[in-house]
Amino acid sequence: MKTLRFRLPDLPQVRQFVEEGARGAGMPEEAIADFVIAVNEVATNAVTHGTTDGQVRLWPDGDEIVVEVHDNGIWKPGPMPGSVGGMGLWVARMLALDLSLRVGDHGSTVVMRFQGKG
Repeated sequence: MKTLRFRLPDLPQVRQFVEEGARGAGMPEEAIADFVIAVNEVATNAVTHGTTDGQVRLWPDGDEIVVEVHDNGIWKPGPMPGSVGGMGLWVARMLALDLSLRVGDHGSTVVMRFQGKG
């Protein structure tokens, strides 16, 4: 399992970290861009709507890649209809095989699954 702690200025490193992790896990090249977009959306949410610090973990699970993004913030409901912006989780949900959100006293955690090996 690979782990990276990050803050808002570190988002380029988050994208590089997950891109390298996807390649290392055998994700097909044509799937990597969508994978990076999904993780970037969730990581951006973590450090803009959660707290200033986030953590991303990535690991293979059979033919899938699992990514977990955690922050210590308090969950806030998503955007209202007609809002501009605030669609990061929606975008990630559309790109992932599965996305789950856990919220509690110790922050928010988004777990996403993606097809790994081609």
